[in-house]
Amino acid sequence: MELKENERIDDLQLNDLKIIQNKNWFCFGIDSVLLSGFASEIKRDSRILDLGAGTGILELLLSAKIENSKITGIELQKEVADLAKRNVILNNLENRVEILNINIKKMPSNMLFDAVVTNPPYKEKNTGLVNNNNIKLISRHEIEGNLEDFINVASKALKDRGTMYMVNRPERIVDIFEFCRKYKLEPKELQLVYSKIKSKPVLVLIKSIKNAKKYLKVKEPLYIYDDDGNYTKEVLKIYNKI
Repeated sequence: MELKENERIDDLQLNDLKIIQNKNWFCFGIDSVLLSGFASEIKRDSRILDLGAGTGILELLLSAKIENSKITGIELQKEVADLAKRNVILNNLENRVEILNINIKKMPSNMLFDAVVTNPPYKEKNTGLVNNNNIKLISRHEIEGNLEDFINVASKALKDRGTMYMVNRPERIVDIFEFCRKYKLEPKELQLVYSKIKSKPVLVLIKSIKNAKKYLKVKEPLYIYDDDGNYTKEVLKIYNKI
């Protein structure tokens, strides 16, 4: 496949999957990889929705981890959605993955899913450092859709007892729980992610189930690096490198 300016192809080292990335845009990070591992319990043959698909990294990873799954990715930014579509074609996944270039708030009401995964913008509007690159700005800040929008849309798109898997920043936990309860998504599992032991948590993984009973399981912390600066066995397992 012909590459455009500032693009490169990276090997995901999983099922021969590859991804085209633009170095001037928001390239995927370990948060998407950890979310794919967290959501890998999704049953085979499931219909999965990714809210805020970016360049399609979760679509690619979950296509390998969830057998016979059908995945729909929603991406607002046209240039980014077009790149996600090219990544689908690059990996011959046209029969399993669909990318829709729409705002999540315009999600068709007749589409229902077994599971939703989402790596939404972490920063509230008018907070944190603002990037002059509009694509990066929308990827990181709640410009076109806030946390409540993502959770509301996820709930509407899920079947009864369907599951939402989210990665976000620890400082948003209270907001996530508040909006989940508001839209009938009951938080069931929480896992904090740390760069290394004795550091502050950098990410949180949260699993919620639609119309479920109250009960929250706090999983053991996940550490990204060991004392030598290498990935821990837990992270290597998610990367499928053990």
